[in-house]
Amino acid sequence: MKKLHVLIFLVLPLFCLAQSFQLKGKISSEKSPLEWADISISNSEGKIIDGTTSKQDGSFEINLKKGNYKIAVSLLGFTDFEKEVSVEKDTDLGIIMMKESETQLVEVVVQSKKKTIEQKTDRLVYNLENNVTNVGGDALSAINTAPGVVVQNNTINILGKGTSRVMIDGRIIELTGEELNNFLKSISASDIKNIEIISNPPAKYEADGTGGLINIVMKKGARDSWKNTTTASYDQNKYGVFTLRDNFFYNKNKFRFSASINGKTGYKNVDEVSDAYFEDGLSNLNASTKLKNESLSGKLAFDYDFSEKTSAGFQILNDRTNPDFQSDIVVNKYNTENQLQHYIVNNSFADRESRNQTYNAHLITKLDPLNRKLSFDVDYFNYNSKFDREFIANNYLADGTFVDVNQAGRNISNQDIDNVSFKADMEHPLETLNLSYGAKVSFTNSISDVLYYDSITGTPVLDPSQSNRFKYTENNQATYINGDKKINEKWNLQLGLRLENTQTNGFSETLNQETVNNYFKLFPTVFASYKKNENNSFSLNYGKRINRPRFDLLNPFRIYISSNSYSEGNPFLKPSFSDNFEFAHSYKEILRTSVSLNIITDGYGVLFTSNPETNTQIITRDNYFKSVNYSIGENYSASFAKWWQSENSVYFLGAKTEFIKDINATPSNSLQVDFSTNNTFVLGKNTKLQIDFSYTTPYKSGLYEIGYASSFDIGFKQDLFDKTMQIAFLANDIFNTSYLKDFTSVVNGVKQVYSNNEGNRFVRLSVVYNFGNKKINVKERNFGNQDERKRAN
Repeated sequence: MKKLHVLIFLVLPLFCLAQSFQLKGKISSEKSPLEWADISISNSEGKIIDGTTSKQDGSFEINLKKGNYKIAVSLLGFTDFEKEVSVEKDTDLGIIMMKESETQLVEVVVQSKKKTIEQKTDRLVYNLENNVTNVGGDALSAINTAPGVVVQNNTINILGKGTSRVMIDGRIIELTGEELNNFLKSISASDIKNIEIISNPPAKYEADGTGGLINIVMKKGARDSWKNTTTASYDQNKYGVFTLRDNFFYNKNKFRFSASINGKTGYKNVDEVSDAYFEDGLSNLNASTKLKNESLSGKLAFDYDFSEKTSAGFQILNDRTNPDFQSDIVVNKYNTENQLQHYIVNNSFADRESRNQTYNAHLITKLDPLNRKLSFDVDYFNYNSKFDREFIANNYLADGTFVDVNQAGRNISNQDIDNVSFKADMEHPLETLNLSYGAKVSFTNSISDVLYYDSITGTPVLDPSQSNRFKYTENNQATYINGDKKINEKWNLQLGLRLENTQTNGFSETLNQETVNNYFKLFPTVFASYKKNENNSFSLNYGKRINRPRFDLLNPFRIYISSNSYSEGNPFLKPSFSDNFEFAHSYKEILRTSVSLNIITDGYGVLFTSNPETNTQIITRDNYFKSVNYSIGENYSASFAKWWQSENSVYFLGAKTEFIKDINATPSNSLQVDFSTNNTFVLGKNTKLQIDFSYTTPYKSGLYEIGYASSFDIGFKQDLFDKTMQIAFLANDIFNTSYLKDFTSVVNGVKQVYSNNEGNRFVRLSVVYNFGNKKINVKERNFGNQDERKRAN
């Protein structure tokens, strides 16, 4: 009952009166008034709180409460305008003169563009339009070019933080690993406005995830206009992949509609090598996989303004992938003198399919002229996957003589996840501070089946001891309150508190085993910023987070990878928690320094273990460590010439890890250095060249030692027909060095070394065609089931 009282108290509206004033002005060029210019109003922390567009005569009006703001005006073909304004009474800004954006140089034309990196109070904004390598690319490749973000081996990491959650327009994608990557590859990079790196999310966002948030902000169509973008690209590695995307936006009066469809077909090559050093000799595994790269996704969105204060709409997302694969695996067994004794040839084919559907209905209403805004979301999410793999492993002597069948079987795995959530958010500006609060309830049901058929005799026979049906339910109730206040011209403070109450139940039908876990947790956040002068600003923040396991990792039964290697889940896997501290300094928005500390308790992760008696390799997950992670990062933006823009970063990362479970291993850590440089060269009015390089040193982290990774990329872009068409060429990872290599661990006295090359070296030819209105503005829409969809796999 006490908990209920706390929840009710925190979400009660604080209806305080505050006077509002009118801010008005007129947008004009040197020749005439400008219609449809975008006017946005930001508060002291850089968050956009209101906006409008100029009328036919260039005029605009916005009602604001007393305070300090930043007004920004943008219009295609003109240089962006920004100004700090103080609203104490009705204010007329007069005529705001916009300048033409193109400046003629000797032989090179440089167009006005946004800064590639912008530092906000609680996030870093990356404007990827300046990076040529993103033309014809997808959202995943765009994320990999963002400062301080690394994508490797199906994980997206903010350096110094860990694995990150991904949002699109404030809506968290409830997928992880390979499934998340496949989804992001279905989104065109040319339709992304910018990427926000939120290393320590405020209380409004779900507390799940230790690695911060990456928010992809999509472009939207301008008012009273329509726009269509078609992108075709072809990637060539060992195999080829063809991609076709089309995005349509329509905006007329009170009606807004958008639709997109993305299709991809082709294959990619994946090479894996795993060495296990047993007492009686080396076991070497080499796997070559032809992976089908096939997907089809679509999105529909509709919004209608019932009045100036109230709008409603819905969104539908549907995504389907068929990543079937054919694997040829050879396991070579050597003696202590490194002489080949025998080997196993494992041929397998996997029929895979996954689908996810998301439905959202939302209502937004402004309650009064003081900009109190209330929004409601209802969401339904369904994810289902099918995995059917048949394999046969034959034993051979060193001279190639067939001995017998080592193992033959069929693994069938199905998973079905349903989630329903309801969410309400209130933005409540007061005289003394900006207040926001809200609540969310979420209900999740997951059913996963694992069936194993032993077919070594030639006839498949179900093995009940290796088959299972696992049911899992998770209910979550959350509420939050957040307030930010500009203390004076130099100081800004933001405080937040999120409460989450969770009930989980996992039941294995085969084992007749039930696992129950209920917990109530508080997640505070603190942000403080100090602007010393025009050139120097500082910020300090803290936040507590939780990292819940994916649903499929809780299924206790195993899936065979090869005849002597399998993966199994853990129904007793518990969430881990982290405390995140970060200090940052920005100098002229050219040099940005960040220092972070990340403390993880009850950390869980992958364990590569071995059984020396049976020479079996096992992949499992467990809560086995706690760690203190720290980092120092520098980001430097430079214009070495008017035709040469460069973005550079270097991070120094380290950790101290302690094992909290006896896994018969010793932790070790070392310094990691990550360096990257992205360089854009303007060769003419319509021509750009991009040269990028990144390098990560070898390092040790807890249980694992990881080899170096680097990438050297060259891109070229040519605009045609008044920029309605773009042709781009990209040579990615030219030296084939960006893959995961020498991933080493020692458990139970057995050293294992693993490498995985997913074919990042390729050449790409892209053609992008735009028609319709070219003017762009950005409008966000959140989904309500933000936490559950990420953890589906």
